[in-house]
Amino acid sequence: MRILHTMLRVGNLEKSLTFYTQVLGMKLLRQKEYPEGRFTLAFVGFQDEESGAVLELTYNWDTGSYNLGTGYGHIAVEVENAYEACENTKKLGGKVIREAGPMKHGSTVIAFIEDPDGYKIEFIQKKR
Repeated sequence: MRILHTMLRVGNLEKSLTFYTQVLGMKLLRQKEYPEGRFTLAFVGFQDEESGAVLELTYNWDTGSYNLGTGYGHIAVEVENAYEACENTKKLGGKVIREAGPMKHGSTVIAFIEDPDGYKIEFIQKKR
């Protein structure tokens, strides 16, 4: 068994695709509209679906936003340098909500950003 994908419901598919592909550098792997169901699925990832887990962005045509709830935590992404990743995110119009630095009660360097729908993404600096 392996994890295939994590699904996120998004309020604006184009904004979300821009964020995940341009700010985070993922690739749009596939996209399909389902007119009868009034929704679109878009799969994005750093690798193809056979090589790694990806994100499924679900856009329900009649829903502009969602309550994220209290059970959702975050998506974690390994980066070479969390400080540079934050600066690059800001330059590309992304929102940094916790600047890079050592985690509380530890030494791992982390940072947090938000996607256009408010989903949190953690940058974890690769250990050298």
